[in-house]
Amino acid sequence: MAQTAPPLRFTGSVPAHLTYPQGSLTALLLQTARRVPRLPAYSFMGRATTYKALVRRVERAAAAFWRLGVRPGDRVTLCLPNTPQGVDCFYTLNRIGAVANMIHPLSAPEEILFYLTLSRSKAIVTLDSFAEKILPLLDRLPAPCTLIAASLGPELPAYKRLFYPLTKTARAGRFADPAGRVVRYRAFLAAGRGVLLPPERGRAQDCAVILYSGGTTGVSKGICLSNLNVNALALQTIAAGAGGDITGNRMLSVMPMFHGFGLGVGIHTPLVGGGCCLLVPRFNVHSYARLLLRKKPHFIPGVPTLFAALLGAKELQKADLSFLKGVFAGGDHLTPELKRQIDSFLFAHGSSVPVREGYGTTECVTASCLTPADHAKEGSIGIPYPDTLYTVTRPNETDPLPPGEVGELCLTGPTVMLGYLDDPAETEAALRRPADGRLWLNP
Repeated sequence: MAQTAPPLRFTGSVPAHLTYPQGSLTALLLQTARRVPRLPAYSFMGRATTYKALVRRVERAAAAFWRLGVRPGDRVTLCLPNTPQGVDCFYTLNRIGAVANMIHPLSAPEEILFYLTLSRSKAIVTLDSFAEKILPLLDRLPAPCTLIAASLGPELPAYKRLFYPLTKTARAGRFADPAGRVVRYRAFLAAGRGVLLPPERGRAQDCAVILYSGGTTGVSKGICLSNLNVNALALQTIAAGAGGDITGNRMLSVMPMFHGFGLGVGIHTPLVGGGCCLLVPRFNVHSYARLLLRKKPHFIPGVPTLFAALLGAKELQKADLSFLKGVFAGGDHLTPELKRQIDSFLFAHGSSVPVREGYGTTECVTASCLTPADHAKEGSIGIPYPDTLYTVTRPNETDPLPPGEVGELCLTGPTVMLGYLDDPAETEAALRRPADGRLWLNP
């Protein structure tokens, strides 16, 4: 029999407007680090890194990229799962005004070649287990690109580091490099010692990151997102999804950081709010369930199929999930029936929160609306984030249709992308600026 949902306590309305910083992602991270220097910023395989230590790591890697010749506006590809090096390098590149080009490490070689060529990347950072796949691509690029290979071993707690050389991941990272073309991450960092960095001068409208999405032509498009876009998303998510304060709360960061959901909600949002990212580079339903029980995260973002699979996980059948403060579904449609099943499961296991659905596209980082915490209309995708407006228009028009008519959904707000990378025709088709002066996205 389905469990009856307990009444939810409404903690206050979501503000219609927020104040957004006019600087970079790293500037906002540094602001958080000054506020909570001793709190953990992220934890990886049981090893925690404080905000103070994270800032040191970012500065050290920034010096290394500067020594390599990376300058403001340059692109560097990060071909990494959710690892400490991935988080460090993302903010490191932003620190020096460079752009992080985020791609899936399991992409086929030809796809990686496409991403490197389109972005004109000066370097690519990946794990040593993927380096052998990427190394042959360097000769096919139109310009030099440095391959930097990181290892997970140094990021593990001491007791796990002892056994790391025996693991499958470590063995996969042993590859032939007779010409010495691959730069090991440790040597890369060491080369930056003594480098004097210029002051951080990032601006809100500077491109900070390139994410990828399939286009109407079937060819993947690079989506250029600004500092403002990603910072605004984080502040909106905290306001609409967590009541305005997540200091010290843990986020189970399993959604990959090369997607807007994983990067914007799973990584940048907790680091802006003083929370802790529990970095998970790889998981399955059973390992995810064990993480829930062991780490007791306060917030868990995920796709509907993941939550559906968790309903049958044997590890959770007698679990106490009262530690949850937010469960967020995105990336695909959450059917009313599945929402009822998930909610019943959550409430039966002590949770006081239902699953909340968001809607968005990578062209606005990720979510641009969210179902409220205290009530939800069945089948609804919620209400827009602060400073975000929706309208429905006829195809290729800008005037809103009257209520009840069917058309295309358009949105405007501080998270709307700068445009598609080197693709003015697709950009013009997706972005409109009608007489109201706002920039409207028609994804």
